[in-house]
Amino acid sequence: MARPQSRFVCQTCGDVSLRWEGQCRACGTWNSLVETVVREPARRSLNAAVRASVGPDPVALREIGEADLPRQRVGIGELDRVLGGGLVPGSLVLVGGEPGVGKSTLLLQAAAGIAARGGSVLYASGEESAGQVRIRASRLGLLDGPAGTGVRVVAESDVGRIAELARTARPDLLVVDSVQTATADDLDGAAGSVGQVRESALRLMELAKGEGIAVVLVGHVTKEGSIAGPKTLEHVVDAVLNLEGERYAALRVLRASKNRFGSTEEVGVFEMREPGLTEVTDPGRAFLVEHDGAAPGSVVAPTLEGSRPLLVEVQALVSPATYGNPVRRASGIEPNRLALLVAVLGRRAGLGLGSHDVYANLAGGLTLAEPGLDLPVALALASSLRDRAVTVGTVAIGEIGLLGELRAVSGLERRLGEAARLGFRRAIVPNDARRAPDPVDGLHVVTVATLRDAVGLASDRGRRPRQAPARPTPVTTGGPPPRAAMPRQPGDLRAPAARLSDDPPRPDEADLGPRADVVVVAAGASTRMGGIDKVGHPVGGRPLLAWTLGALAATPIVDRMALVVARDRVSAWRDGPWLPPEVCAVVAGGAAARIGRRRRSRA
Repeated sequence: MARPQSRFVCQTCGDVSLRWEGQCRACGTWNSLVETVVREPARRSLNAAVRASVGPDPVALREIGEADLPRQRVGIGELDRVLGGGLVPGSLVLVGGEPGVGKSTLLLQAAAGIAARGGSVLYASGEESAGQVRIRASRLGLLDGPAGTGVRVVAESDVGRIAELARTARPDLLVVDSVQTATADDLDGAAGSVGQVRESALRLMELAKGEGIAVVLVGHVTKEGSIAGPKTLEHVVDAVLNLEGERYAALRVLRASKNRFGSTEEVGVFEMREPGLTEVTDPGRAFLVEHDGAAPGSVVAPTLEGSRPLLVEVQALVSPATYGNPVRRASGIEPNRLALLVAVLGRRAGLGLGSHDVYANLAGGLTLAEPGLDLPVALALASSLRDRAVTVGTVAIGEIGLLGELRAVSGLERRLGEAARLGFRRAIVPNDARRAPDPVDGLHVVTVATLRDAVGLASDRGRRPRQAPARPTPVTTGGPPPRAAMPRQPGDLRAPAARLSDDPPRPDEADLGPRADVVVVAAGASTRMGGIDKVGHPVGGRPLLAWTLGALAATPIVDRMALVVARDRVSAWRDGPWLPPEVCAVVAGGAAARIGRRRRSRA
């Protein structure tokens, strides 16, 4: 039999070339030529004629019976959950992840689970020898169980040889580790090339569909971030599972980005231990970090992955930039989203971070793209900037718009119920005009409409309560009794700010002296430093006075401020985006200057 010929086909326009070239001559696209096996036209037309004569007839949609999909459970609850109930015979599943994250360990444990239920498994390893696979099985404690005889290992990378062994043995599960090492004799390209990977996947798909064998492929994530090369491989398979997590961290998250036999919203949580990957019994608290007390820059967010609520700790660090452009670093969240939140905080909440380095991270190595993380990230940034911790027992969730408004998230009741189960006592959520959140036992739900309100509320919860100084009781010798004190309104400057926290003072606040009830910031109209307007001169996109107010707000001993500006600037500052939440009043000044001018004119 003559060896099939191969050609290089452009993946953009379909032009065919006899040899590989860096640029397609037809469309001009670079690096788009992929080696492809040329099928025989006569054979293709013959197969088409046979299929046309014996193929099924069209059936009405309502007359199609419900397809019965028998599933084979692998014995690992978290893996069965992500697969939708187990492996479907004849399915082709791709498991991807970073090198060393635990893909081979998870699949070897899954093979042992199939063997424990009386099934047979063929494990084809192209990266390791049979002896190395045995060493891993010994470390996982699988040699003495049913896996010792039910799992057969072969060190082979030729996809034709693997398919032949599978057709002979007819196992319940075929594992190919990994697809980057599989090669087809019909192609001249090296193992791991786009043509070899795609051709190997197509042949294994024919094996799975034709023989009814469940096939699982292992694919490494490339430097471009895709699994085993191009996206075309992900279109071929029936399910794509991603095993995520930091290599040197303990927790691993398994999620499905594609699943033709189940939901793509479920996640599985594992922990890497000495005996392998073990299931986490309580995933809701798996990503929480234990602290001795309230920590500035830390906010807990109740997220929802599929039908499973997970509580995640959002950590942020804000520090003044030392040189050059400020740094923006994000781990676990989208960097573009972090940059947007920094801009919204500066424009809508009066917290300028333009001259600060900003770092944000999700504890536990988790990666999420949920919009509901906007509010926890923003509160963590504000907490780190002011060095004021959000009160212990508080969770926050909500999406932030460009105008500073808060938007509701889905599954709020399920999120809050999980937070209450784990012992949290207070939740900051968006104000939904359509419906109010249902009450949750043991959890005080606070609704806010804007980011500015949320920042001010979270800051108040994180401050140390101040004790009013004791005043001597007045002694009267006659005359009318002393007038009763007038009740103080919330907006009255004489009233101390409300305190809802009973946390003890932090050690770094003990030596700062007495806390100010109200700090009056008098911003006159005079100039400094050669005629520079000390109020409205722009510095870094913000008025000079805004930087002063932000510095005072970051001081732990300042709770509230009253701003005094010129009369013609009151409305601009009162309605502007530069005021921090600590500014409780903006009033007009200038009376002292007018009195001084009158006295000088009289003299």
